[in-house]
Amino acid sequence: MKLSQTALLTIVIVAALFTGVAAQQASADWPQWRGPNRDGAVASFAAPASWPEQLTRKWKVDVGLGYATPLLVGNRLYLFSRQGENEVMSAIDPDSGKALWQTSYPASFTMNSAAARHQAGPKSTPVFSNGKLYSIGMTGVVTAFDAATGKQLWQKPGSSVVPLYTSHAFSPVVDRGLVIFHVGGHNQGALTAFDANTGDVKWSWSGDGPGYGSPIVADLGGVRQVVTITQAKVVGVDAATGTLLWERPFVTPNSNNSATPVLYGQTVIVSGVGPAVAFTVARRDNTWVTENVWENAEVPYRMSNGVIVRDVFFNLSSRNMGQYFAVDAKTGKTLWTSEPRQAGNAAIVRAGDLVFS
Repeated sequence: MKLSQTALLTIVIVAALFTGVAAQQASADWPQWRGPNRDGAVASFAAPASWPEQLTRKWKVDVGLGYATPLLVGNRLYLFSRQGENEVMSAIDPDSGKALWQTSYPASFTMNSAAARHQAGPKSTPVFSNGKLYSIGMTGVVTAFDAATGKQLWQKPGSSVVPLYTSHAFSPVVDRGLVIFHVGGHNQGALTAFDANTGDVKWSWSGDGPGYGSPIVADLGGVRQVVTITQAKVVGVDAATGTLLWERPFVTPNSNNSATPVLYGQTVIVSGVGPAVAFTVARRDNTWVTENVWENAEVPYRMSNGVIVRDVFFNLSSRNMGQYFAVDAKTGKTLWTSEPRQAGNAAIVRAGDLVFS
């Protein structure tokens, strides 16, 4: 369902990767980062009685450079990539690989020398909502497209100041008529909510620069809030107003705040270079507090995003050159770890009690 973040920047789409799930339920869309609920879960998957020895490739198409996850909505596949000096949004027929439309805009960009091997393709996955697509490019250009025609609906300019290593990797989220981005560059900028229809700024929070991970929206303590890892913090802001509700320090070397928070009930799970940590968020006497539930130094992770399978948290640790693990989501106790040297990072998807990586 998703492309993992690897050193191979040319995105190649293989139709057979999508048809297995889509054939079981046509409405099983993948409209944003980490799927319908931003939790890496595929809806209504039934495992086949027998698995094929290999997939049959129906088609492939080179769409340019980038790390953005393809979106699958109805009978269209949407891709955000770089072609030459342009950033491009494309719509493709998932059955044939035929391009239905492409819309581009000029986006000259030079990577910082420390990250030159990443090249200049976009790192942020767009989001689909109510017939529109929203994206943020490498310089922070925010664009809304009509998903049916590719027409550009509105656009906000970017900045010449960009994050140090991988530029804008924060994948936007849509909530109750707002599309939310972290538009700032390294050491600056703001978490900003735009009106999804007009692009008007509805609120902005500038308490810290962006991390490289993406947010979730969760109802915690009776308040709907955006929870995200910034450059040096984990924060919760009111999803309707942008008011900061709570924050806690979260500093990792080289700004390795690159994972999406995982929600388990009212518990938030995060990690960077250091231990995996689970904490609760609550409001007491009109004051927001966060309290650790557990901490596990055996399973740090920073590039791969885990999934909850019942009461188990499954992910790929950054230890030992990549080591899969499972921990009790209630207590943080390590249940098992795999052999080392499994992968540098992985895209992980849950389908029922099965996990694909």
